[in-house]
Amino acid sequence: LKVLREAGLVSEERAGRQRIYRLEAAPLAEVQDWLHPYERFWRGRLKGLAELLDHMPDDDGS
Repeated sequence: LKVLREAGLVSEERAGRQRIYRLEAAPLAEVQDWLHPYERFWRGRLKGLAELLDHMPDDDGS
């Protein structure tokens, strides 16, 4: 949790002896925005592969 807190991904609130952690999603949204073009690329490639495999004859001898 210390690493996540230092990275700004969680916040900590102390209430007596308890520590309450909350997810800070904003930094994760930045990562998602950065990854989006790659996700779109690979989703298209995998869809093409699935279509190719669907049209290939089965190799089970039947």
